[in-house]
Amino acid sequence: MNIIKKSFIITCERLILVNKKQQLLKRIQHKELQIKKLHLHQESNDVCNQLYNTLILEKAILNKELKEIDKNPIIEAVKKAIPRREKLICDYFKG
Repeated sequence: MNIIKKSFIITCERLILVNKKQQLLKRIQHKELQIKKLHLHQESNDVCNQLYNTLILEKAILNKELKEIDKNPIIEAVKKAIPRREKLICDYFKG
């Protein structure tokens, strides 16, 4: 019974993520449409230029959120836990 509840919860979480992802994709498409419409008027009007820049930033934020949804939290936790040796410039020149 406990396994069924866990699988149901996991399935519901996946559905929520898929729904969020679809909503983000729709919002990104909507921003792209707005950007295309404003692109023609961007140089002629300061207000349009500011709105265009705002839309570009909002689209970038939505793309970042979309990437965050796709990340696996378990893998990210493992990456943070394992110390990574940073490369120094001199490491590139070692024979």
